[in-house]
Amino acid sequence: MTDPKQVGPLAAPVSSKPLAWIVRDAETAPAGASVLDLACGGGRHGRAYLERGCAVTFVDIKLDGVADLRDRPHATLIKADLESRPWPLEGRHFDRVVVANYLWRPLLPRIVASVAPGGALLYQTFARGNEAYGRPTNPDYLLQEDELAEACAPDLIVEDAFHGFVDDPKPAKIQRVLARRPNVA
Repeated sequence: MTDPKQVGPLAAPVSSKPLAWIVRDAETAPAGASVLDLACGGGRHGRAYLERGCAVTFVDIKLDGVADLRDRPHATLIKADLESRPWPLEGRHFDRVVVANYLWRPLLPRIVASVAPGGALLYQTFARGNEAYGRPTNPDYLLQEDELAEACAPDLIVEDAFHGFVDDPKPAKIQRVLARRPNVA
């Protein structure tokens, strides 16, 4: 059972703490930066950016987890079925695009295209081998080695990539990438 307590005015429930590497990026994000928290769930990552004064767009098929942010300045909530409806952010670009624990391969080009010049993609989800640790086990939702880095090419420059085992918040095999779009000269 999840703990519904809040840890601060913009904090996600305790049981869904944000990933430390994404929080580190949020702590350095300039106030006013535009952020997309895609497939946001409870908005654990977008909330970290919102606390920094960023303008955050939260997108998910259900917005129950971020309903408390509906009237919050700088928070935009978009209810969208990302897998069977048109891309809800056509033509929009963001300084940060954050995706965690979500994979729908047909969206990868649109996700990459949503990163603004000078912006960054921060993406982490489960990888092949996670079957040994629990869900997800379906290969349709597990990345192959270097799949995120390859999805970024040639438009984004991968600054950091990881594929392997983690034990926090639970044992899992994951892949993550931090990639940036070069500034337009």
